[in-house]
Amino acid sequence: MKIGIDTFACEGGKTAIGVYVTQLLRRIPPSGALFELFGWDFERFAYSEAAPDLEFVPRCRITGKTANILWHLLKYPQFARDRGYDACFFPSAHRRLPYTSPCPVIGAVHDMGWITKKADEPLDILRRPALAASLRRLDRIIAVSNWIKQELVALAGVKESLIEVVPNGIDHTAFYPRPRNEESVVLIQPFSFRRPYVLCISRIEHPVKNHVRLIQAFSIFKEQTKYPHRLVLAGADDYQAEKVKESAQMSPYKNDIFFTGHFPIKNLPELYAGADIVVVPSLYEGFGMGALEAMASGVPVACSRAASLPETADTAALYFDPYNPEDIAARMITLSTNRDVYRECRRLGLERAAAFSWDACAKQTLAIIQETIGK
Repeated sequence: MKIGIDTFACEGGKTAIGVYVTQLLRRIPPSGALFELFGWDFERFAYSEAAPDLEFVPRCRITGKTANILWHLLKYPQFARDRGYDACFFPSAHRRLPYTSPCPVIGAVHDMGWITKKADEPLDILRRPALAASLRRLDRIIAVSNWIKQELVALAGVKESLIEVVPNGIDHTAFYPRPRNEESVVLIQPFSFRRPYVLCISRIEHPVKNHVRLIQAFSIFKEQTKYPHRLVLAGADDYQAEKVKESAQMSPYKNDIFFTGHFPIKNLPELYAGADIVVVPSLYEGFGMGALEAMASGVPVACSRAASLPETADTAALYFDPYNPEDIAARMITLSTNRDVYRECRRLGLERAAAFSWDACAKQTLAIIQETIGK
């Protein structure tokens, strides 16, 4: 059994989807199946540490989204035929898919926000219905949450019977409660973070990640508590990031707001561990890895009552209305002033995070691929 894994649109292991691919490659149970990766030539070594024995086949020499979409539509079918694949797995099926395939295709969907948000480029107007049609043609779909499953049915017209929900996992060897020392500064080269700080980990994307209202809430928090906290916004600039930074510059507490830019994944556990609280203010999340990573690290979470976040965080977070900065600030104040609530959220968060495992995710994913091939 030979299975191809498409690494296009997985961003070289540097984002949440990249982490998903890396963790699956590390933990796929022995099965006798032969796995093979294909993707950008410049990413040939991105997954070599996670899967040193897997062959990587570079394809699509012309870089860029449009060229890659066309490769999947026009070149992939013959490529899969030539490689002799019994099935292909697309870990980022909400971004890149073929329309036809000579073998069964299984796709993982992490996000459906693309189907409703305003088009960034004219091509998106054509790409969206085409991608929705490709999703409907998949043999099986793995949804990372029940929220995503519901959206696949409602927004893309996918048959519910084709969808399996397989939640993401947590690497508990990386994310775990660390001893809290009394040092006033957290050193993570090349950064120096003065404690205490409120942490938000997300790409800087407006409006979906909701940083502007978080900054407004942070100003309310500072005004009402007079606490010395800083706000650390860790993530690379994305769509309309300049609006977020303009909002930070307008804040009376702008000197306490810190943008890290892209933050190395390997150092995230240390950043979480140094935080007093983590806030997830997003208007949309397909799963909500930031909430789960914080919980596994023993840090209390305040998050939006929106999209998949209540499903992922369950009863272990304090929820707020993401459209109301006063409500966001109120939850931040509660976690910072009420030690009983703080300790209870920490306890419940650790329990919730313990229910998620990359080993279980990899085992379920392999079983779905094998079942699909066997049909």
